[in-house]
Amino acid sequence: MLLLPRKNLLVPKKMFFTKGVGTHKAELRSFELALRDAGIEKCNLVHVSSIMPPECKVISKNEGLKELHPGMITFAVVSRCAGNEPHRLIAASIGCALPADPNAYGYLSEHHAFGQNEKIAGDLAEDLAVEMLASTLGLEFDEDKSWDENKAIYQLSDKIVRTSNITQSTVIGTEGNYSTVLAAAVFLF
Repeated sequence: MLLLPRKNLLVPKKMFFTKGVGTHKAELRSFELALRDAGIEKCNLVHVSSIMPPECKVISKNEGLKELHPGMITFAVVSRCAGNEPHRLIAASIGCALPADPNAYGYLSEHHAFGQNEKIAGDLAEDLAVEMLASTLGLEFDEDKSWDENKAIYQLSDKIVRTSNITQSTVIGTEGNYSTVLAAAVFLF
């Protein structure tokens, strides 16, 4: 098997978080409006799984958007939820858990749900990312406890340095239109 030199690997150097919401009579158009609200409508998104590369710098949304170009193939972890049921609460969230060791990889998690507000959905997404990172690091995670309850254990271990989430929610209107919410972690090279 031929191995490529490490310098040719397609590993993102930067990442930013974004979120958006869109509403329209057509579901596809509501999705496009959510992408527009998030600032990533001009990209050809490639959905990737949940690994935060080692030494990948988290930058602001404003910095990240400046690096995007129309038609650009853009890798992203995306969470999306849509519906047209009046008064229905929908949410989409990306959770992030980063290890203390900058040479180790972290985790991003996608969570989307009906009936959850931003706090609940964000906490669940963050919990998922922490659980995945904790298992990789050999730390025990009590799934019956919240992240806040487990946080002290991880802080004492000095293995998990930072967690966060970005979450978008909305309540679907009464007009019969579709609403779409999305949250994304967008990678840059």
